[in-house]
Amino acid sequence: MTAQVDYLAVLFTTTSGASGDLLGSDEKELVQLVWQLVDVKNKKLGKLNEVLIGAEQSELTECAPDRQDGEESVFTVTGLEQALNQFHVGLTNEVNSLGAGTSLCVCTDGQLHIRQVLHPEAASKNLALPNCLNSFFDLRKEFRKHFPSADTKSLSVQSMAESLSVTVKPEGTLEPPAMLAPTAVMDPTAMLAPVTATLQVQSMANIVLALLSEPFCHSFLNPERVPEKFESGTCSKTEQVCDNTVIRARGLPWQSSDQDIARFFRGLNIAKGGAALCLNAQGRRNGEALVRFINEEHRDMALQRHKHHMGNRYIEVYKATGEDFLKIAGGTSSEVALFLSREDQVIVRMRGLPFTATPDQVLAFFSQGEGPKEACPVSGGKEGILFVRFPDGRPTGDAFVLFASEEHAQCALRKHKNILGKRYIELFKSTAAEVQQVLNRYSSVPLIPVAPAPLVSMLPTVSLLPSPGGVRDCLRLRGLPYTATIEDILGFLGEYTHDIRPHGVHMVLNQQGRPSGDCFIQMRSAERAFSASQRLHKQVMSGPGQGGQRGVASRYVEVFSCSAEEMGLVLMGGSLSHTHPRARSGTGLSPPPCKSRRLSPPSYSFPPAHSIMPAEAAGIFPPIGQVLLSPRPLGPGHTYYPASAQLYMNYTAYYPSPPGSPSTLGYYPSPSHLPSPGGVVRMHGLAYKDLLNTIQGYQSPMESVPVLSSMIGQSSRGDALMPLPPLLTKQGGHYLDLSML
Repeated sequence: MTAQVDYLAVLFTTTSGASGDLLGSDEKELVQLVWQLVDVKNKKLGKLNEVLIGAEQSELTECAPDRQDGEESVFTVTGLEQALNQFHVGLTNEVNSLGAGTSLCVCTDGQLHIRQVLHPEAASKNLALPNCLNSFFDLRKEFRKHFPSADTKSLSVQSMAESLSVTVKPEGTLEPPAMLAPTAVMDPTAMLAPVTATLQVQSMANIVLALLSEPFCHSFLNPERVPEKFESGTCSKTEQVCDNTVIRARGLPWQSSDQDIARFFRGLNIAKGGAALCLNAQGRRNGEALVRFINEEHRDMALQRHKHHMGNRYIEVYKATGEDFLKIAGGTSSEVALFLSREDQVIVRMRGLPFTATPDQVLAFFSQGEGPKEACPVSGGKEGILFVRFPDGRPTGDAFVLFASEEHAQCALRKHKNILGKRYIELFKSTAAEVQQVLNRYSSVPLIPVAPAPLVSMLPTVSLLPSPGGVRDCLRLRGLPYTATIEDILGFLGEYTHDIRPHGVHMVLNQQGRPSGDCFIQMRSAERAFSASQRLHKQVMSGPGQGGQRGVASRYVEVFSCSAEEMGLVLMGGSLSHTHPRARSGTGLSPPPCKSRRLSPPSYSFPPAHSIMPAEAAGIFPPIGQVLLSPRPLGPGHTYYPASAQLYMNYTAYYPSPPGSPSTLGYYPSPSHLPSPGGVVRMHGLAYKDLLNTIQGYQSPMESVPVLSSMIGQSSRGDALMPLPPLLTKQGGHYLDLSML
């Protein structure tokens, strides 16, 4: 819009919750809509219009029912749809009655009334907004064009009126004492009174007249716009993405698409191709997405939608970085760029294809059907099919297919689990970012980018799978709320808290370092573990949404008994799934990913491991070769590792340390001149107080810690050597049993 508009509709909204800078952040519904028309050319004001929404609002107008007079109109409706209709009809009739022009645009105090109130609530209720609400003028930004030193975030209607020497005479039945002082500070957590909203609109209308008059002679050009549809697109890994424009959304339904994400953030401007769904290690969606907005202002408004709802699920919203977004959505393949260059196409992902599948077979798969409605032609024929392959050219069984319209895509999705060859094919609606992510995952090796050098040749040859039938003295909790803490878990266990071993609570984190909803607990006996699993299985643990708030107030937690070997296997990244493709027959166990060829290909070169001890301190210990000469006998089904050896896998992603545990551990045989026999453990990066809290459960003399710390000469960095008691050291070698941690 390059020409001056004929009319401005000054608009103000009120919800049943917070106001001011927090308007719309609590997901409360709209209860009041107030507007006033401004004739830009003639510099005249129209009548004041007010709509009260909801049955409870009738109490506010018992003494003043629906009325229309020369200065003010007040209406009471039961829902948002009726309020929008009243707004659109009333505004259109008033513009037509004046007859001085037809161009109309809305003007609001800031962005929140349009972007955080009207558009999100209309999207959640599947309502279409009038076209005039898809563009608007921000009065604060228009004011700032004449007062550049003013801060947009700190501006208010009262401060702008004071700067322009604007005074407001209340209309209708409002009493003068109800007017707001220019310096008045409103509580943003409190609901505004109806009188306040009408005063705000009158003040804004007079500010607009002041800007249109001498000496400013302001022109209202180039309004803010709200996109009606999310625009898909591609992103290159070489593109510069600002850190202040990206957020991470968690808790998404697994079947959600980029259009669902755009619908959740309705009212905010997402960058082209800026919605990227994240995949887990198995290539499936993990309920997270990275979203890129056009600027920091829209990113900040997106953060205010933290724990807003998508259906019955609340979505967590956090800050992210441009690097995070490029890892998911960025790509370098020219083949993928050509495939995704066709805009306005709907993408469908095929999974489970035979390795011998050809483009002709895929085309025949979608063209088969009894009638014309069952056929769904692929856009572009063979060029609309992209097979996913390994770097050596072998097919992965995945493919992406383009369709020209949503109707054809929905027809294709109805063929979910139809047969191609001798296999059923899974079909999912996909996105451009998912195409990039899948191609990046299969074309780049390894999946673990940095790890110390492998020492597998130095380890005893023993199965990584624990033997069945071990002592099941541990508990596995599954389905915990993501916000659950160790204190919440202890409260859930109740009387069984006294049966937990010291440092026996292990929270399992995902690869992003956040709670995965699982937890392992080491109990003192198998009997108490079995009793706890029987009594607590599928019992309710309190979660978000209490106090009558919207959302799931609580969720049940699954409790199983398991062995320490099974716990160690899962914490190292293995699986207890009975349907795992690499599971050993009859056990339902699969090895941790550190033994998977896909995760650790032999051709991958690892950087050399860094020294974890100073040279002068290492001189008092025998070489590692002497430690490995005579290992102690290994029991069946257990996995042992040399005391100072490190596997080529990053355990922090699978085995989080309990609170108070050191971040880095190194185990060494104890020198002969130490006061007590046993192994020696080096703890790096902890304060002295934390060192004492860490070792108090290991029966080690506290006075030994500072002596050994000073012996290394690095006490200022939080390093310490602590002798472990003979309980953990046996004749024949110095090995650490991982299941004891």
